[in-house]
Amino acid sequence: MKSWSVGVIGLAGLAAIVAGAYSTPEVLLAVAVLTAALVGFGWPHFLGIPAKKTLAALIGLPGIGSAVAATYLPGPAFLAWTPAFVAAGVMAVFVMQLIRGTGQAQRLESTLGSCAGVLLSCLGAGWIACSRFNGVKEMLLIAAISAAIALAAGLIRWPDRVVAPLGIVGAGLAGPLAGLAISTIAVVPAALVGIVVGAVLVSFRRLVIIRGETLNLAAVLGMGLGPVSAVGSLAYFIDKLLIH
Repeated sequence: MKSWSVGVIGLAGLAAIVAGAYSTPEVLLAVAVLTAALVGFGWPHFLGIPAKKTLAALIGLPGIGSAVAATYLPGPAFLAWTPAFVAAGVMAVFVMQLIRGTGQAQRLESTLGSCAGVLLSCLGAGWIACSRFNGVKEMLLIAAISAAIALAAGLIRWPDRVVAPLGIVGAGLAGPLAGLAISTIAVVPAALVGIVVGAVLVSFRRLVIIRGETLNLAAVLGMGLGPVSAVGSLAYFIDKLLIH
């Protein structure tokens, strides 16, 4: 599949998250669980590392646990268990690599890349925390709109030196404009969310380009949904630290 399909998958994931947030908590949880599972399934394929099935479980399960905890933990500590799930996933990856034994192919790449996948999978719980925080979903929608602009910019077949600034500036402008239109969130926090979200997503676009190979469907799913998953926690922490 072509690299632009990563952006399409990301946009579809964003749409599912927003729809789930404006539905019931159970629907949003189902979306988060599916996202974590797909990140776990696809991330080893994107990295091109061995033991893909085992690593898929070790990456996806902590994200699923983090999403469940964020759904049912009492506030305001919606992500209180997320660091524990990240730590458990990272330790499981290290144990798995030890079991593989010395001299195995791509042990370092598998370890570091899988740990990054665990983090991306678990950070998806931030969308749930963002939705539950104060019962207001304004920041979630602002983050989703900013992410959509950055992903849409990434679909343009222009060089990175053009697309990267375009994605960051576009997301940075979309944040405060969406804030003015749909919420009472101040311009500066909304702009900060947009800039951070845009920077994260265009950075992952660069990773896809650097890889320089045609991706299979699993790799596209992992790379398309991984950064979108992480954006939720970024929006939640900015909302919590700068606004409330």
